[in-house]
Amino acid sequence: MPASDDLTLLTEAAREAGKIALRYTGPEARVWDKPGGAGPVTEADLAVNAMLERELQAARPSYGWLSEETEDNADRLGREQVFIVDPLDGTRSFMEGARTWAHALATVAHGEVQAAVIYLPMMDKLYSAAKGTGAFLNGEPIAPSSRDSLLGASILAARPALAPEHWRRVPDIKRSHRPSLAYRTALVAEGRYDAMLTLRPTWEWDIAAGDLILREAGAATSDRYGARLRFNNADPRQMGMVAAPRALHENLTGALAPKGAVPRF
Repeated sequence: MPASDDLTLLTEAAREAGKIALRYTGPEARVWDKPGGAGPVTEADLAVNAMLERELQAARPSYGWLSEETEDNADRLGREQVFIVDPLDGTRSFMEGARTWAHALATVAHGEVQAAVIYLPMMDKLYSAAKGTGAFLNGEPIAPSSRDSLLGASILAARPALAPEHWRRVPDIKRSHRPSLAYRTALVAEGRYDAMLTLRPTWEWDIAAGDLILREAGAATSDRYGARLRFNNADPRQMGMVAAPRALHENLTGALAPKGAVPRF
């Protein structure tokens, strides 16, 4: 299926997901704790996931399925193409009544993202990309910043990411944070921040859509060690993510502690 056709499908599904999520009042939505300390899930997460799984798989029955809110199985590993979905990224923000939660939808073929959408219904911001066609925010082209120097760069990261054990030398940067990883990737793709990084084990559904949007915008992406991101793995976690304009990305990954210097998950 052409990436452009998948992008149309994902865009329509993301907007429908937003309509469903907005029927719930975040602070009053029913909440459950996932097993194993995996965090909270609300009735909005589950309602959105049910719609996406039903509609997307009906539209593309040959595609596999990987979602934060669906029990994983090995069937997807034998599929040439797969949906990778976070029905509601930033659940805690949603629960607090904040605006910065998102729906993140992607299609992947042979490990590479082909089409992607990140949609923030409360802000009416829809980031999109199809392979080879550029990246867009509400239909307008976007691009990352032009910064190449790490000194003073604005970087989206959680505070623990700046712990000394992660670095050859902790850089002098301006740190900011957004709870939604998908939104962090989008903000770098549009140049509002210079870079983003997460150094913990990172679920594919949090970053798959952002990976394509960033690369189509002109940024570079990798895991924390500079390796290329490949998706639909048996263990659907990445060794973190680093995203930035190309020159800055090289400086940023070069400043991080090398492989073997920190424990592997």
